Amino acid sequence: MSILRHLPNLLTCLNLLSGMVGIHIVMEKGPVYGFYFILAAAVFDFFDGFAARLLGVQSGIGKQLDSLADLVTFGVLPSFIVFYQIQAMAVPVYLPYVGFLLGIQSAIRLAKFNIDERQTDRFIGLPTPANALFFSTLPLLGQKVAFLSETWNNPWVLSSLTLIFSYLLTAELPLLALKFTHFGWRQNEFRYLMLLISLFGIVIWGWAGIPIAVISYIFLSMISNRLEKHEEKT
Repeated sequence: MSILRHLPNLLTCLNLLSGMVGIHIVMEKGPVYGFYFILAAAVFDFFDGFAARLLGVQSGIGKQLDSLADLVTFGVLPSFIVFYQIQAMAVPVYLPYVGFLLGIQSAIRLAKFNIDERQTDRFIGLPTPANALFFSTLPLLGQKVAFLSETWNNPWVLSSLTLIFSYLLTAELPLLALKFTHFGWRQNEFRYLMLLISLFGIVIWGWAGIPIAVISYIFLSMISNRLEKHEEKT
């Protein structure tokens, strides 16, 4: 048991390692390779929390270490993906640096998450893994859907998306969390719809369906919020 209690932090460190290696690979080989390291990190990120709860070894240092690892993997790495993609185009020299906003906003988002007690059944702002997966799979979607390739290869469109998603990371926008208190349809309608749309996109387009899943997640959350406010008023 004394060895097992270190397992969650080991998984967190593997998350961090994925981010650092991913940054190196993106710098050496190009932005399209970043997705595989973000995906690996997302797996480690899921299982470190799962292992901590299972073993009953949750700790303050584990929470802080997890946030620091997430900042590198889901904040800095996607920043470099966007930076190098924009830099590869004929653009003003200053434009690629817009990608670094993702890292800054991710840091603020993770710091807020650690002290915000409201984020139980809903997130406030876009989770950093969803943001990272969105930008790292855009080139894959462009390969599957021809007309969407312009989104990834147009520096102004990509810069605009970067600004929008940077805002969403710290926006006071409640977004659905996949935490089920029960598995009935009632009160879980939008969670099930999000899972169905995500599954459909991934079945049809493979990993390239992830941007569709992230966008549907944002819009379904907004619709859910609007309906809940309407019900409260009535």
